[in-house]
Amino acid sequence: MKVKNISIQLEGRDAVSGIINVPETVAGAGVIFAHGANNDMHTPMFVHLAQGLAENGCVCLRFNFPYRDALRKSPDSQQVLQKTWIGAYQYLKDHSEHQPQRILAAGKSMGGRVASQIVAGGMIKVDGLIFLGYPLHAAGKKEQLRDSHLYDIETRMLFFAGTRDPLCDLTKLAGVLKSLKISWDLEIIEGGDHSFNLPQSMGISQDDIYSGMLKKIIAWL
Repeated sequence: MKVKNISIQLEGRDAVSGIINVPETVAGAGVIFAHGANNDMHTPMFVHLAQGLAENGCVCLRFNFPYRDALRKSPDSQQVLQKTWIGAYQYLKDHSEHQPQRILAAGKSMGGRVASQIVAGGMIKVDGLIFLGYPLHAAGKKEQLRDSHLYDIETRMLFFAGTRDPLCDLTKLAGVLKSLKISWDLEIIEGGDHSFNLPQSMGISQDDIYSGMLKKIIAWL
């Protein structure tokens, strides 16, 4: 497996940094990972999943949004976030050396939400969406759901959700999933918060959690 640092040129903007894991033989999908508001492409979950998927023949691309490359804390505008996602998608799609059979979009929180919005809007075409903690609502605002665009998506979806996630009430999520027009899967992380951290009393390591998520993604693919 090769791990390469790359530069992704954005339309009308400076480039952003990315990392791509390329297996010796590409025998599966290409998976693009977008980070959440408070982390970046180096988050341990992405490293674990990208390495594991690459070992199973998948090309994995993870990238930073511009504000993270610039070491800013506040996320970019919605327009910039979407343009960056599209740029990462085009990079993987246009670099024929990687030749994934299909492309899937994965994202942690904000990164997954933006991916779902551009898929729903027809700005990119993927063969699946993987939500690593979907931010269904703001903390304490369970009645204000960020769900309207999800009903326009016509590709299958895999949701990971923690039982202690303050941004994704599982009862609310269940109601949303029942109304989707396409097939979906839900993997519940018992005791997990929005980043799938578990109470120490459960005696389960983060690597164990990530390994379980990896197995689910491989089976789902």
